[in-house]
Amino acid sequence: MKIFLSFVRKEFQHLFRDRKSMLILLGLPVMMMLIFGFALSSEVKNSSVAILDYSKDEMTLRVIDRIDQSQYFTVTKNLNSESQIEEVFKKGEARLVVIFPQNFNDDLLHTNAAQVRLIGDASDPNTSNIVINYASAIIRDFQNEIFGLQKLPYEIKVETRMLYNPQLKSSYNFVPGVMTLILMLLGAMMTSVSIVKEKEMGTMEILLVSPMKPLMVVISKAIPYLVLCFVDLILILLMAVFVLDMPIAGSLPLLLAESLLFILTTLSLGLLISSIVDSQQVAMFISLVGFLMPALVFSGFMFPIENMPKPLQIVSNIVPTKWYYSIVSSIMVKGLGFGFIIKQTVILLGMTLVFLAAAIKKFKVRLA
Repeated sequence: MKIFLSFVRKEFQHLFRDRKSMLILLGLPVMMMLIFGFALSSEVKNSSVAILDYSKDEMTLRVIDRIDQSQYFTVTKNLNSESQIEEVFKKGEARLVVIFPQNFNDDLLHTNAAQVRLIGDASDPNTSNIVINYASAIIRDFQNEIFGLQKLPYEIKVETRMLYNPQLKSSYNFVPGVMTLILMLLGAMMTSVSIVKEKEMGTMEILLVSPMKPLMVVISKAIPYLVLCFVDLILILLMAVFVLDMPIAGSLPLLLAESLLFILTTLSLGLLISSIVDSQQVAMFISLVGFLMPALVFSGFMFPIENMPKPLQIVSNIVPTKWYYSIVSSIMVKGLGFGFIIKQTVILLGMTLVFLAAAIKKFKVRLA
């Protein structure tokens, strides 16, 4: 054990002296959290709106003011004709055009019906859909304030409620996703590259002939990355709570324990890669290209898995990030306990054992 601890201490010293690796390990989580939190947010705020008001009465002015006062929109341009709409979109001067027809106020007061046309720039369909939904909700709220006390002969009321994330903050989606991506990439990539580097330099053979067993030598090299990945996890959680204002609804010890299991899964995968390849370039390529794309596509973070063709849904089951993302979302967002994530936990544990067993087998073959 004393020899093993000395190997672990040596690996920590090597890692701390490698400033580039430390920059990646500690700087990447912060950078990704800030980018996803403030630059790549799916929320739509302060979108520019152009107004085409043929009526120009008191009611349209009140609706326009309500739209402009919203945190989602800023009225930036007033149009004179519909021929200007396409030009506005071409120049990127507006994401939405609101058109009020003539006699808007009279139609609304006398016939209880008035039309508002919303035209969005669908070159970005997701953003356009969100913007139109926001504007429609503002107009409906304004209408309810005016005519809410009047009873109609027939009326169907729709009541909506958003559970777990009533404010529809995008951080509730991307924080678990970023955690998954960071731990997957750092755990697998840094471990595999570190061990393969020893092979390229010829120092791995020297380590393997030491009094300690070859497997323990490899594990001693993985332990520093286990500790630093756990530090990254703490850093991400602190930024999520105090910078991005995302509370942890469930049990923090359970979240840390499940994250530790996932880190072990990624480290086992990194050990498996290191046992197969002999160059850092190949290990880096497999980690970045071979794992980044599946992690993005099949985790459910960016694309709903249920919308994929059946064959791809089946393939997603062998991607560890799918199960960890489900675990993190269940604990952090929904506040669920261990009873609801037993299946995902067992699958991750099984993957860890399979990857580790395959890595051990390869190392034994390599040493025979």
